[in-house]
Amino acid sequence: MCSRDDKQNEPFNDAVEHQQKVEGQLKSSEGKLPLPIRLIGYFLFGGIPLMLLFGLLGNFLFN
Repeated sequence: MCSRDDKQNEPFNDAVEHQQKVEGQLKSSEGKLPLPIRLIGYFLFGGIPLMLLFGLLGNFLFN
């Protein structure tokens, strides 16, 4: 018996199948970014608010 994920990944016509196989269109289960790119994003988007917070605290404490 086929699971629901298998049915969702099946192409419904030849054009979609061609895009998935030849042109490299992503399937719905492959939508994640690679780990190094995700880590860079976490560092940048997490580091910017921390730098702002430390800058504001330093400005108020040492001024």
